[in-house]
Amino acid sequence: MNWSASILVLTVALAACSEPPPGSPPAPASAANAQAASSLQNISTDPLAAPPVTAASVSEQGKAIDAAVLPAATVKDPVALKAALIRAQVLLDRAHVSPGVIDGAKGENLRQAVAAFQTSKNLTRSGELDEATWTALTEGASPVTQDYVITAEDVKGPFVTIPAKSEDQAKLDHLGYASASEMFAERFHMDEKLLKALNPDVDFAVAGTTLVVVTPGADKLNAAVTRIEVDKAEREVRAYGEGDVLLAVYPASVGSTDRPAPSGEWAVNTVAPNPTWIYDPKRLTFGEGKKAGKFTIAAGPNNPVGSMWIDLTKDTYGIHGGPDPSRIGKTDSHGCVRLTNWDANELGAAVKKGAVVVFLGSETKAGKTTA
Repeated sequence: MNWSASILVLTVALAACSEPPPGSPPAPASAANAQAASSLQNISTDPLAAPPVTAASVSEQGKAIDAAVLPAATVKDPVALKAALIRAQVLLDRAHVSPGVIDGAKGENLRQAVAAFQTSKNLTRSGELDEATWTALTEGASPVTQDYVITAEDVKGPFVTIPAKSEDQAKLDHLGYASASEMFAERFHMDEKLLKALNPDVDFAVAGTTLVVVTPGADKLNAAVTRIEVDKAEREVRAYGEGDVLLAVYPASVGSTDRPAPSGEWAVNTVAPNPTWIYDPKRLTFGEGKKAGKFTIAAGPNNPVGSMWIDLTKDTYGIHGGPDPSRIGKTDSHGCVRLTNWDANELGAAVKKGAVVVFLGSETKAGKTTA
């Protein structure tokens, strides 16, 4: 297995905060979430609780990942280390302490997810995959890989070439996936480059083809979200339920030193799944759209705010998804809070209108500003 540890960087348009157009439907928390047991005392960290029932992959790549052991014992073997990190990331994803995109690589998102898991298990909070953490994470865990057979429905598209400039994106009637591989990567919470490394020489657009993919957690929390903390310094979002029970932790791109996120306490105004995005140069002070005037970009996973918009009572600000999951937590934003699409969908499906949103700390510079 020659697995590359580098991160795939896609060309994306300038994303920004805005607000969904009038009439965008709210997404109330499901009755099942609202009625979930309020006695939950911490993050749901049972690796068996979230994933669908699937058979483990029979591929050599899948077997190696499912047999992976404590990374500290394999640091001199990059292939074994990558397998162990993939396994850990999937199990963290199932526990709702999101590592962001599953890529089998070390980084700040993984460190934060491990630290959150350690806190939930009353372990020493180091952010490192030590023996006690590895044992707690993997004990009783079901396989993290599966073999998935591509269906005709999967590959019928349509797939879309996404223009670099946002005003050109406004000419499209849907901001869908650019390729079948991008679609599968997002469906299984994977980095697209990792997906391709696990499936070399595979044509992702051919129905009947078997793929090796991971089995992440279901994008559903165990209770309704009543309070959200946005930690600007840690670049992290924490979701709480009734009784201030911690339900989930997500990596995030949060503002920038030039265009900071809000401070203080706000609230959720409404939730709009599959939103359109409006650029209005009279309200937003950045972007090439100033020359093009006001325009609207159609919905879709490659929309600048992704597949979910959680509107805040702070005008033009929200918590949302985005078109490039590999850059979450690694790039700055224009003030909003950006998550992976799957984390934004999970949060949006569980949050209540009126839920308190508290911004903590100050921005630290992450890199290029993209959203």
